[in-house]
Amino acid sequence: MPDQNPHQKNLRKGRYSEANQIYHVTTTTLNRAPIFENLQRARLMISILKKSDELQHSNTLTFVIMPDHLHWLFQLNQEQSLSSLMQTIKSASAHGVGRAIWQKGYHDHAIRKDEDIQAIARYIIANPVRAGLVEKVGDYPHWDAIWM
Repeated sequence: MPDQNPHQKNLRKGRYSEANQIYHVTTTTLNRAPIFENLQRARLMISILKKSDELQHSNTLTFVIMPDHLHWLFQLNQEQSLSSLMQTIKSASAHGVGRAIWQKGYHDHAIRKDEDIQAIARYIIANPVRAGLVEKVGDYPHWDAIWM
């Protein structure tokens, strides 16, 4: 099956991983299927992010698990590349669900020192409100932020 986005390979050109860098990563489910509408699957994804932190691959600052995508703001720890971390996260969640669930690739943004990390976190956790899934952030069950 050909890639959904013919420019997707260009997203990986020049991708650079830096230890201790903070990244905002967005990755989408295969064909935007609402895999994470299912409570157990959403909780599985959360446990995988927490396991990544426990293994000291990442230090999660904020995440939101949307029905068909993930937003994750984290600090990449040493001895782990961004691409290998994302491969691990996607592989573990696909294995837990029992089938392929992710589109190839992901969008990453390395946070610059002049960017307001808390504003980015607020943007991330407000996704369910903007999508019309809930009226208030606190009503959505699949998010967390170190500041909250």
